[in-house]
Amino acid sequence: MKKIIFAITAATLLFAGNGHHKQNHNNNAKTTKNASSKKNKNQTQPLSQQEIDELIFTREEEKLARDVYITLYNKWHLNIFSNISKSEQKHMDAIKKLLDKYNLPDPVESTGDVVGVFVNEEVQELYNQLVERGLKSEVDALKVGMTIEDMDIKDLQEAIDHSTHNDIINVYENLQKGSRNHLRAFYSQLQQRGEDYEPQYISQEYFDYIVSTPKETGRTK
Repeated sequence: MKKIIFAITAATLLFAGNGHHKQNHNNNAKTTKNASSKKNKNQTQPLSQQEIDELIFTREEEKLARDVYITLYNKWHLNIFSNISKSEQKHMDAIKKLLDKYNLPDPVESTGDVVGVFVNEEVQELYNQLVERGLKSEVDALKVGMTIEDMDIKDLQEAIDHSTHNDIINVYENLQKGSRNHLRAFYSQLQQRGEDYEPQYISQEYFDYIVSTPKETGRTK
């Protein structure tokens, strides 16, 4: 499972992870280059334990994003949080379909899908820290959104790299595309306020590429 180590300062959120969240700027391949390689994945193989763990984790990671955005919308009433929380719900639903397909337990069902409640203790603690930070100001809230999408892009790329099933890869790539678009949206809001963001998970080069290119449309096949 992924390990999350984090520290929040008055100026910014700084995250340093071990295990699955270890910072590695050289491991941020652009997903637009994944289409050809994924066709060689063996669909007949059973899911590995790593694939199982990552599917279950991703279900709660997408819930974390949704729940943080719901909470921050209730505080600041910025439409971006309402809009993106609805997108995160769709991401959650996409992972739920995979959990059902492979007969895997759903951590969200076990908690009754209560906002701000998680099975994974590290996700729970991260949620608490992110909300605490995001409630301080609108700028802090937008930076929290940036950090979540930054983290999701990195985690989804690693999940893609570990997967041997095209159906799972397709879902992850579509979720990652959504996260890149969310990153663009949050960054635009920050720039309007004269603020900037330094990526904590993906490389600066990849971040600059994302925020300098247009919103992506369509679905990965």
